Amino acid sequence: MSTATTNGDAPLLEVRDLVKSYAQRSRLGGSRAGVVQAVAGVSFDVMRGETLSLVGESGCGKSTTARCVVRIVEPTSGSVRFDGHELAGLDYKQIQPLRRRFQMVFQDPQASLNPRQRVREIIGEPLVVHGRSGYPHQFSGGQRQRIGIARALALQPELIALDEPVSALDVSIQAEIVRLLQRLRDDMGLAYLLIAHDLSVVRHISDRVAVMYLGKIVEMGTNADVYERSSHPYTQALLAAAPVPDPRIERHRERIVLTGDVPSPVNPPSGCRFRTRCWKATELCAAEEPPLSDGGGGHLVACHYPEALNVLSRRS
Repeated sequence: MSTATTNGDAPLLEVRDLVKSYAQRSRLGGSRAGVVQAVAGVSFDVMRGETLSLVGESGCGKSTTARCVVRIVEPTSGSVRFDGHELAGLDYKQIQPLRRRFQMVFQDPQASLNPRQRVREIIGEPLVVHGRSGYPHQFSGGQRQRIGIARALALQPELIALDEPVSALDVSIQAEIVRLLQRLRDDMGLAYLLIAHDLSVVRHISDRVAVMYLGKIVEMGTNADVYERSSHPYTQALLAAAPVPDPRIERHRERIVLTGDVPSPVNPPSGCRFRTRCWKATELCAAEEPPLSDGGGGHLVACHYPEALNVLSRRS
């Protein structure tokens, strides 16, 4: 794990009150049917050399957050500052001098690589774009992801957003890619914004973890905060679903099963967005949205009834 500097140094990336909304159209008449708020006021920092992982179920807004950060998607509102430079609102020409310093690696390496370009052209493309002087289908999934990583590294960036970089790969290949990312981070001093839905995948590479639900961060803290003393019911449910390599612990571990589906982002629940699936929910949860509050040492939790648990080792 990297030794991120958090002793007062300025963050490399600062995200404040980030919002991304989409107009939803009716299937029948094409008229506007509502607004989907994919990201609903997210704030976080990433220090130099640090790995911050955004985790949560599909549709929670984590990938949209990453795309807003690297300006593949234009935020609806909020602030994104990279090394002190505000990115929100800049046009293509204005952002181009900064873009080489932050790159993105996508979930599906096959879809993100141009099938008409040879690999040396794909890796060299960023150099051509920025004025610096076998085809993908012939490679395995793990090899293609390495090509995508090499392409992102071509301009020696300081920050890389990794959108589910191992989810499409076999388990054995996942471990190889994670180890590669760790080595590159440590050797090159990279910062990572890592997007994942599986908490077990990001555990050994993360310095800090932010858990997202329905467009909002519900818990954020150090690796130990989240994995050893998770305090939000949603985080606890995600950890309960993550496999433990020790069969003795796995066999007797307490199970937390989420009921119901994720609510529609067009019409999210009042108060706490997780309350419709939470076993702790009360009238207070429906009436009042819990703020993301510091429970101590920078461990942030948005819950009216937080309770620190080590779900990974808790027995039933």
